[in-house]
Amino acid sequence: MNEPVRRLSVVVLAMFLALMVAASYIQVIAAGDLNADARNVRTLYREYGTFRGPIVVDGESVVWSKPVDDPFSYQRTYADGPLYAAATGYYSIVFGRTAIEQTENDLLSGTADSLFWTRLSDLVSGETQRGASVELTLSAQVQEAAASALGDSAGAVVALDPRSGEVLAMVTSPTYDPATLAGHDSAEVNENYQALLSQEDGPLVNRAIAGDLYPPGSTFKLIVSAAALEAGYDADSELYAPDQLELPQSSNTLGNYGGESCSANEFQTLADSLAMSCNTSFANLGMQLGWNLVARKAEEFGWGEQLSIPLAVTPSVLPDNPDDAQTAMSSIGQFDVRATPLQMAMVAAGIANDGVLMRPYLVDSVRDANLRLVEDAEPEEMSQPMSRADANELTDMMVQVVEAGTGSAARIDGVSVAGKTGTAETGTDERPHTWFVGFAPANDPVVAVAVLVENGGSTEGEVTGGKVAAPIARAVMEAAIAAQGGS
Repeated sequence: MNEPVRRLSVVVLAMFLALMVAASYIQVIAAGDLNADARNVRTLYREYGTFRGPIVVDGESVVWSKPVDDPFSYQRTYADGPLYAAATGYYSIVFGRTAIEQTENDLLSGTADSLFWTRLSDLVSGETQRGASVELTLSAQVQEAAASALGDSAGAVVALDPRSGEVLAMVTSPTYDPATLAGHDSAEVNENYQALLSQEDGPLVNRAIAGDLYPPGSTFKLIVSAAALEAGYDADSELYAPDQLELPQSSNTLGNYGGESCSANEFQTLADSLAMSCNTSFANLGMQLGWNLVARKAEEFGWGEQLSIPLAVTPSVLPDNPDDAQTAMSSIGQFDVRATPLQMAMVAAGIANDGVLMRPYLVDSVRDANLRLVEDAEPEEMSQPMSRADANELTDMMVQVVEAGTGSAARIDGVSVAGKTGTAETGTDERPHTWFVGFAPANDPVVAVAVLVENGGSTEGEVTGGKVAAPIARAVMEAAIAAQGGS
């Protein structure tokens, strides 16, 4: 063989080797990444061509896949989409998945390891792969009551079963319809998404668990009260409650909401201070207890915890090493204290459950396409921030808040309600955020609730937690009691 032919043979051989290596790399090593690439339309067709399992509330599908005559084969369909959007999220060919559609994707799509035997059975029988159904802990009755009561006001409602940690309601407002993002016309989906993004009120934000953190205002006095009871105080312990409290190392003073006087003689019991939400007494009490004790109690109720329900929850935050004046302000839920509505519902739930806080969760069970149980949630104790005795004493104090204090608008005929109002300054010229947290029936709780209404909502005139948030909480608690078969 002459030299030119030999050289040509080497080049051709090298090219064949390069081609074989490239083909092997693409088909074996890079196959996973290429299949997962969002630009790979065949991947989208394959994913959408598989029957995706439904999302279920109270035995009824609120999200399901409907067969359609297009390359995607199935259309994701949302019943009462705006009502359940905070929990279900959306499933979009353009923007992917959010909320339960994302966290439970492997189960809904049928690719989870726990569905291996189901897939094998389908393969043997010739059935196409089918996803599992995911049943949520939400109560349709409670969810509907929360959404209706909150209305168009920006804010959130969270209701928990304090005995188990089940999320009975999770409503955020404003909301959106996931169906507008689930269509198969990518141009239309893009237009709808941009329209949602352009809205200043943020309809895509889940204010209940993952939006901005909020100052809890006077609802944080429950934490200070719990810390005080642990330190040896009781409901009849007298607190210093002046009209104006001088803040240490500062020329500033702290007054009570609306300039009210808590006591004629500048002293008031812990129970009375909670009932009328006295700022000066709780600010002074927080300084006497010391921030370390108050912060530890808050952390026992979940502050700073990286929660997954399985939706990711933004951790609530506390100030770091505040001075005495900052401790005073933090003790009434201001300064740098921030919380999610879920966090405040957890505070109510922990007190309601005899001082035991159950870990909140949103997924109740998972069943395969043949309705065989694949997963079943088990309630889990998260912490015990209070003794039973202290929790019961604080419950009695919270009942007085509703029966004879600032929370009277949360009263339910024939049912004892425990609660706490909050009116939280925002540090801006806007009106305060309004809160109510509580539970019912107080003697045998079936629901714990937190209501947040941003800037008092649409209520005219002066806004307070008792005026704005308490009636919403009452409607939610009534629905939960009715759903349990109560009066």
